Order: sequence, then C-alpha cells, then structure tokens
Amino acid sequence: MSRADGEHRELRELLGVAALGALEPAEHDRLQAHLDGCPSCRAELAELTPLAARLAAVDPDALDETPTPPPGLGAVVLARIAAEEQRSGPPRHRATPLPRRRALRPVLAAAAVVGVAAAGATVGWLARPVPEPPPLEPVSVQAVDPGVEARADLIPHTWGVEVRLTGTGFADGEVYRVAVTDDDGREVPAGEFLGIGSAELRCNLNSAVLRADAVGFEVVDDDGDVVVRSDF
Repeated sequence: MSRADGEHRELRELLGVAALGALEPAEHDRLQAHLDGCPSCRAELAELTPLAARLAAVDPDALDETPTPPPGLGAVVLARIAAEEQRSGPPRHRATPLPRRRALRPVLAAAAVVGVAAAGATVGWLARPVPEPPPLEPVSVQAVDPGVEARADLIPHTWGVEVRLTGTGFADGEVYRVAVTDDDGREVPAGEFLGIGSAELRCNLNSAVLRADAVGFEVVDDDGDVVVRSDF
C-alpha cells in the first residue's frame, strides 16, 4: 500500500465520525480538504449521513428483546412424549404396527405445545407498547440564497437537538455544512450533506447542543457563505 493509499484509507475511516458530527476541528479541516477533491468519499459521506441520523433517533429505552419460547420448553415436550409412550406400552406384536395416525399422535401433541408457545410469544410481541413518535417543533427558516427554499423542524433529545431540514435549490454535488448555535454564541457542528439541485432534499442533522441551550442554526456552502439561517 502506497503512502497516498494509506492516507486515503485513514481519511475514509473518518467519514462515519463526520456523519455523526463528532470530528475534532483539526480532523474536520483535514477531511474537508480531502472531500473537496474526492468525489467517491463525498458520495459515501452523503450515504452515511441519513443513516447516522436514523441511529440517533432510536430511543434505547424503547427497544425490547425478541420474544423467545420459555426456558425448558424442549425438556417439557420430550418428557410428555416419553410419558405418552409409557402409557401406550411396548407393542406386543411387531407384525401389527400402530396406525399411522395413532403413531403420530404424541408427535402432533408435542408440536401443538410448541405452536401454542410460539403463538403466545408472537401475541406478546404484537401487544407490546409502541412508543409515540417524537414531537416536532417547527422553526422559522430564512433562505439567504434566493435560489434556495427550506423549512425545518426540531426534535429535542437527551443527547442534544435534531434538525430535520427539507429544501430545494441546494447546488447539485456541493457540500453544505450545518452548525447549531448555543446561547453562548458557540457554533457546534451538526453534520454535512450534498446538494441535489431542484430535487427535494430531506436531511436529519444532529448536534450535541441541548434544545434548551440552542438558539438557531446555519447552513453554509463550500465557500463558507450562509445560505440558510434559522433563529429559534
């Protein structure tokens, strides 16, 4: 592996961290310089960004384990089969086999036990409480670039605030960076996205600023010019 290949691999491994908006400033600048000249990494980052947002929207407390049959069910089934065989007793004449339906009765009974247990587990899973969708807070959005139209909603989380941005007119293939501003005037990165021109863009962006401390966000283009601004 050449030095250039090694550096490219190292920068590519930062894409996941960049999608989460968790890069250090020096790493961010270094990766941004690489993205300016690497279309493949820009495309990969564009694919990762919405996935990271979906992960951030998952509430760990709302997850439950996949229901499984009760422990010891297999042993119970085998014990019932053995008991049924003992009650039936050994066959007296080898030449006179049991009818097929009678011979299958213990097996069918055991299968019924398993089926009932599985059905009960399925019903329990379907009846589990389903969490309510997260509350959306619409916020005012100002498009500084006359060719851009945008709107946004906020979702408060325990780890920060999520910005759900929808818009059109972001230059196709251009990288846009988003930052949330806290009440001290500090701009905290919330992620990046690639413009897709006249098509409608839907992007979930995440910042470590708590909703109570967040006062706005900005979207800037490759030149650092503000194209969208919001004051909460």
